[in-house]
Amino acid sequence: MFQVGHERSPLPPARPDAAVPSAPSAPETTRPGPGGGAEGSGRRDAFFDNAKFLAIALVVVGHAWRPVIDDSRAVLAAYNFVYAFHMPAFIIVSGYFSRSFDMRPSRVRRLVTGVLVPYLVFETAYSLFRKAADSPEHPISLLDPWYLTWFLIALFVWRLTTPVWKALRWPLPVALGIALLASVSPDIGNDLDLQRVLQLLPFFVLGLCLRPEHFERVRRRGVRLLSVPVAAAALVFAYWSGPRMNFEWFYHNSSGQELGVPWWIGIAMNLAMFACSLVLTVCFLAWVPRRHMWFTALGAGTLYAYLLHGFLVQASRIFGWYDAFPWLTTPAGIVALTIGAVALAAVLCSSPVRRTFRFAMEPRMDWIFRRDAAEAARRRSAEPAGTAGTARSSRTARSSRTAGSR
Repeated sequence: MFQVGHERSPLPPARPDAAVPSAPSAPETTRPGPGGGAEGSGRRDAFFDNAKFLAIALVVVGHAWRPVIDDSRAVLAAYNFVYAFHMPAFIIVSGYFSRSFDMRPSRVRRLVTGVLVPYLVFETAYSLFRKAADSPEHPISLLDPWYLTWFLIALFVWRLTTPVWKALRWPLPVALGIALLASVSPDIGNDLDLQRVLQLLPFFVLGLCLRPEHFERVRRRGVRLLSVPVAAAALVFAYWSGPRMNFEWFYHNSSGQELGVPWWIGIAMNLAMFACSLVLTVCFLAWVPRRHMWFTALGAGTLYAYLLHGFLVQASRIFGWYDAFPWLTTPAGIVALTIGAVALAAVLCSSPVRRTFRFAMEPRMDWIFRRDAAEAARRRSAEPAGTAGTARSSRTARSSRTAGSR
């Protein structure tokens, strides 16, 4: 998916709503999107592709920084700052592009092949990788997501519940209430990483509630100007709070009691984290370019970068790559790490990588599903009259040529 240039369009995904991060399902509308493209059309929106690539680049950069945060307070501050919004922004965009999801068989098929199947494949692959690398006793457990695969199972659960949230009168307050209850429920356990699924649920539901005009408001000049001092203040606060705060709050995978605080502090912290993440997500989206950039085409392949870079990250920790190169903890080394992480994200989003691993992330599994006659009838009824007439004429012409040859 690596296509450079302003005039070239990004490659369309194999299935439009296979999965977000790589290819969310487009809403079935024709209103103009915030990037100038038409929603629901075959044309991708540069704004969202830019946002997805920048977000996945921050994910890779954050993982590259993790081993050196104990050696640099500045890196710890940057790490906390990025973790405050990069996954919430990702999830909000995922929710926005899940608005059209219903239980129609075609959408369920794409959810299975684009989200559930990659989860099964990569959860197994990560477990086998860890068993071979350093933990022979590590189990293969499809109910206990390890490392990055939590997002896929979370997206599967969130999207399945989309019709419920669309039916509620106040979906966001309900989702936020569920998240707060989860944050004070240490007995939820690790099955399907449910703690994280529930704590991050409000961001997905918020995305479901958004409309194109909301993204237009975020792009206003006043919002962009205000976002600069707000982000700067957040960085200063991250620098001050870094040594004083447990950064595991940003992972959303533990209750307050598990992090060593009373339950009511857990509620207060999660409310504060939700507000902070929302503000910084607005600051982030305010500066996402809406025109085609050199990285716009890469936004269609972010699922590949998300799932594949984890093997390199884990290998670097298991085999002690950071210990072998102590200079990585120096300012120059940290700059090199950051540039290398962005370059890695770009490579893993590229067309050759997508073609190579499409069998695992966007598999064609028509053989496992029943044919949906109603869906085929809907497609035929939606076919333009001219197209249908042309198809009939072609069939008639072929029949005439066959008869003449006889």
